[in-house]
Amino acid sequence: MKTIAQFVILILLLIVPGIQASPSPDLLDTICDTKLQKGLEQALEQLNLSKAAAGKNLTIALVDITNPFEPRHAYINPNEMMYAASLPKIAILLGAFDRISNNEMTLDRSTEQTLTRMIRNSSNHSATTMLNRVGKDYLADLLQSPRYKLYDPLRNGGLWVGKEYARAGAWKRDPVNNLSHGATALQVARFYFMLETGQLVTPEYSRLMKSILGEPAINHKFVKGIQSVYPESNIFRKSGTWKSFHSDSAIIERNNRSYIAVAMANNPMGGQWLSDLIVSMDKLIFENAPSRK
Repeated sequence: MKTIAQFVILILLLIVPGIQASPSPDLLDTICDTKLQKGLEQALEQLNLSKAAAGKNLTIALVDITNPFEPRHAYINPNEMMYAASLPKIAILLGAFDRISNNEMTLDRSTEQTLTRMIRNSSNHSATTMLNRVGKDYLADLLQSPRYKLYDPLRNGGLWVGKEYARAGAWKRDPVNNLSHGATALQVARFYFMLETGQLVTPEYSRLMKSILGEPAINHKFVKGIQSVYPESNIFRKSGTWKSFHSDSAIIERNNRSYIAVAMANNPMGGQWLSDLIVSMDKLIFENAPSRK
């Protein structure tokens, strides 16, 4: 009965405006699931990616959130910060909705369309427009705020947007790794977990942000991998690509199960790595589902 009650609370959080999010586990405080961790390491061996992981050219977070009150996760180099190209545009999305919640921006049709292009089509023009509307310093402070801690120097950084998505130079590189657009797998996974549990801004705005992350318009990496085998899956994602740097992040839902997947690679073959990885990670989630109580 406790589990049913928990899910009722979650549903209310996501669909009823004004209800505040109840305390949820923080991925920073939870212990890796032994089966998932072992399975992820074996998957890397089968894909010939163990060497890349050992060399810190690959970072991964996998979190089963089918029961968000008891997330199960596995990580590879979770606090390794890497250049993430367009993936950190999710931080701009958060900043915009935080401004909206404070009545400092209006969620009109134009704003929603700009945010949607920024996420689904990865429009650099839209991202630069929204970053300047949100404010660079405002966003940096929000990411480092005690409420979110999505960038934490004590954990080697996290989500960071220190440059417009344009030719202009960086205005402020991240304090730890000197990156203009960076991320760690753990902090990106935390972003999606807080989104799923209604903890980003408000439950209502978390739901709206998730909807913008849906219906991805670019068919590569995670989307290409999953749709090749399970086209019925619902995917809410943001990816990034620049030279040898490839990143992807998503909530994937299918057959009453859902999970968060994040991976970043520094290799010319990184895009193919991520397409192969997501199929293996998906298999892990479905083959290692906990028994029902």
